[in-house]
Amino acid sequence: MIHLRGAAFDVVVDLSHGVPAIVYWGAPIDGPATVTSALDRPLVFGLPDQIAPVSVVPEHAAGFTGRPGLLGHRRRGTHWAPRFEPLDHHLDGNRLVVAAHDPVAALRLTTTIDVADCLVVSTELTNAHESDRYLLDGLTVTLPVAEQLDELLTFSGRWTRELQPERTSWAHGAMTAENRRGRTSHETPSLLFAGTTGFGEWGGEVVGAHLAWSGNHTWLADRLGDGRRYLQLGELLHPGECSLEPGESYRTPDVVAVWSGDGLTSATQRFHRRLRARPEHPERPRPVLVNTWEAVYFDHDLDTLRDLADRAARVGAERFVLDDGWFGSRRDDTSGLGDWVVSPEAHPHGLAPLIEHVTGLGMEFGIWVEPEMVNPDSDLYRAHPEWALVTDGYEPPLGRNQLVLDLARPEAFEHVLGQLDELLGAHDISFVKWDMNRDHIAGSGSDGAAGTHDQTLALYRLLDELRRRHPGVEIESCSSGGARIDHEILRRTDRVWTSDCNDALERQTIQRGASMLVPPELMGAHIGPQRAHTTGRRHGLAFRGATALFGHLGIEWDLRSLGDDDLDAVAEVVALHKRLRPLLHHGDVVRFDTDDAFVAHGVYAPNRTEGVVSFTRMATTASLTPPPLRLPGLDQERTYRVEHVALPYERPGPGRTRPNWWETGLVATGRDLERVGLQLPTLHPETAVLLHLTAT
Repeated sequence: MIHLRGAAFDVVVDLSHGVPAIVYWGAPIDGPATVTSALDRPLVFGLPDQIAPVSVVPEHAAGFTGRPGLLGHRRRGTHWAPRFEPLDHHLDGNRLVVAAHDPVAALRLTTTIDVADCLVVSTELTNAHESDRYLLDGLTVTLPVAEQLDELLTFSGRWTRELQPERTSWAHGAMTAENRRGRTSHETPSLLFAGTTGFGEWGGEVVGAHLAWSGNHTWLADRLGDGRRYLQLGELLHPGECSLEPGESYRTPDVVAVWSGDGLTSATQRFHRRLRARPEHPERPRPVLVNTWEAVYFDHDLDTLRDLADRAARVGAERFVLDDGWFGSRRDDTSGLGDWVVSPEAHPHGLAPLIEHVTGLGMEFGIWVEPEMVNPDSDLYRAHPEWALVTDGYEPPLGRNQLVLDLARPEAFEHVLGQLDELLGAHDISFVKWDMNRDHIAGSGSDGAAGTHDQTLALYRLLDELRRRHPGVEIESCSSGGARIDHEILRRTDRVWTSDCNDALERQTIQRGASMLVPPELMGAHIGPQRAHTTGRRHGLAFRGATALFGHLGIEWDLRSLGDDDLDAVAEVVALHKRLRPLLHHGDVVRFDTDDAFVAHGVYAPNRTEGVVSFTRMATTASLTPPPLRLPGLDQERTYRVEHVALPYERPGPGRTRPNWWETGLVATGRDLERVGLQLPTLHPETAVLLHLTAT
């Protein structure tokens, strides 16, 4: 038994079988010997004479009745049910590496278990046969789940409606999801939680697991007939996609997992700490940006863009991002992808006049690209149609008038790398919005086999090389909005575009879901126009500002349409964000349990000396008066001053009076704010209020 101690939980690993088994994962304990004897399971009638462990890679040949962790075979279907024997292991601090092999099937398995803020597990399979290849159908990582965790929280979604929570009872059987879109996806994000019945943000035992991978994936939550539960996550491989020749290996993506004894908020903060601890995490304040897309779309008139930049600087923006339409024949979304050269039609004097104007105003300049894609109507496709990720002999379906470019082809990779390298080397560009708008559909590589796995690895290599050559350039992961949000893409990027929807009402739910995995400074959140382009809803600036405040703030709005008073109001929201930015981007994200008609969340300083909280009424309820908002998680012994933060054009609700503390503030202990709460005023639907807390 190996006992690993993390920042907030312990892990006990059993090495007595070939594949390591995590036999305990939870609150700190005194020692593994207790686990061994306390959790010894009796043999029962109707089952094999030995109990198969729920190992990191469960084995059918050991009697495991759930889904095996390794699926594959050799020619004629042989060696389809391997059983591994232990070889050796190495322990370095809280990092355990375990080697096992199956001499009959000639396979070697190496498992790595790392414990810090999160539990991170991966495994690698090597074909040790001298001459025969091994066809790998799947290799997944399995984590045991305590039997009392009988409720699941998963996420669904679509374009402009990402990360929608779904609660499910987990009384028996299995729930599974599969993603074949070639990106992390809107529909089935690789994140799920299990908890005790009724678990919430501040109560209940909770575990969560995330697959750090930007391509196809699968996850499974299963309860066996004997009551044991487990989560299983891994890359989804298309038939024949991964064939291991002698000596070749396949390594799973990392499964990143968290545990909490006191609810979701604590669990998800550990995902944030892992990202903040990465060497690539941005250190300087996240620049407030203005993006041109919903302001001008494909209209790249220089005077128009200069005017927009002037107004961006006036409201306090620190970065100006030129979106789609600056390159090749790209006057609409039907052509030009793949030709990453400045369009002489859209920018007859190049990008220099605009960049010089933007930087002269004290802002950084950013640009949009979609390097993984190609339009059939492009110079690149006309020259190299064979570079598209399609299956020969079939007419490929288009998506947004485009195809995927096969980056696993060395010549295609070098072409794209060369064009982007030249673009960044020739211009003063500080930020790249990296988009990806088409699913992989029958995407075959140059050898005719499914190509998503190799394409995903090629994407990583491309990003890594560009960052090596241009270390000062920040990159955003965008994929039709939030279809590529995962911890592996965030090893190479500085923020994610959370959604193409800037509707503040939708964003309240979307950003709450995203906050389960990523901290605010990595979450793009923009103030859109009064009338949302994706839903047609209208919202005031106060609601839009309060919503976008809790992320990496941006503005995606035609500021040229605003008068002086409105520009001053936007500047006021930007100034408020900058004032709160150190707290928002370094503090602990907190969420509060409310009725479905409300959303409440915030950020506390790590030392609990300050906090900012947002309370939103999403819809009407039976009572005009909302219930008191309780604020757990503060220092119970400290006294706090709570003040309402006024927002421009804030709209009062349908109440004759407001709580007596609303104008003058309230002083209360952290204990009382948790146990008594705070009565808020009546609010109209689709409005929000902000509260600022300061320890006295």
